[in-house]
Amino acid sequence: MNRVAFEIFGIEIMWYGIIISIGVVAALILANILAKKKGLNFENIVDAFLVVFPVSIITARLYYVIFEIESYHSFIDVINIRNGGMAIHGGVIGALISGYLFARYRKINFLEYVDVIMPGVILAQAIGRWGNFMNQEAHGGEVTKEFISRFPEFIQRGMYINGAYYHPTFLYESIWNLLVCIVLVLLVLKKKEKDNGIVLAGYGILYSIGRFFIEGLRTDSLMVFGLRTAQIVSLISIILGIILILWIKRKKVHY
Repeated sequence: MNRVAFEIFGIEIMWYGIIISIGVVAALILANILAKKKGLNFENIVDAFLVVFPVSIITARLYYVIFEIESYHSFIDVINIRNGGMAIHGGVIGALISGYLFARYRKINFLEYVDVIMPGVILAQAIGRWGNFMNQEAHGGEVTKEFISRFPEFIQRGMYINGAYYHPTFLYESIWNLLVCIVLVLLVLKKKEKDNGIVLAGYGILYSIGRFFIEGLRTDSLMVFGLRTAQIVSLISIILGIILILWIKRKKVHY
């Protein structure tokens, strides 16, 4: 696999960056469609994106660095994201916090807006996993030739690394995320105003269920106290999602 798509003035443009950019554009397009359906101002979403996206990149990087601190020896190493090393959980945490603060500043309903944004977020994640494929990363343990032969030829080639075949866990998560995206879109279209926040809760629960099991197959997990960090965060997200749903169902949310 060639990680480099092309060069501009000697600067290598990576497939990973291109695919992430496609995911971001797709997320904004979907958010625009859903915002119109729900009568929300898309300009607020664009303005929030200009704040939230840079923050999420920083927090995704910091999250990864914190759990892999022994691999970084200088500030330049930390900020050099071209060598890889970002964690989606860190990005989502940073995005939600900065998005909440932005909503408070603009005096708009955070939960109402975040509900139309989350389907796009999970869509971007589904697309972004193909950047992992181009980098031959975020894969699982070794599998047999017989097992991998069930997948398309290009997946087989991409998962043939250093003389062995590996679980295409990037593909598992991409497919799961697409399914979750469909469910979240349906939730957005059907939810009532009093249920603001239900889509955010659905994202936290559904994405985390898939991530928990898929993470168990991966070989590159961030670890803390001998446990997979992503699985711990997934369990916490599921619990918080359930709590949010129970809270929403017990009162009208004005947030």
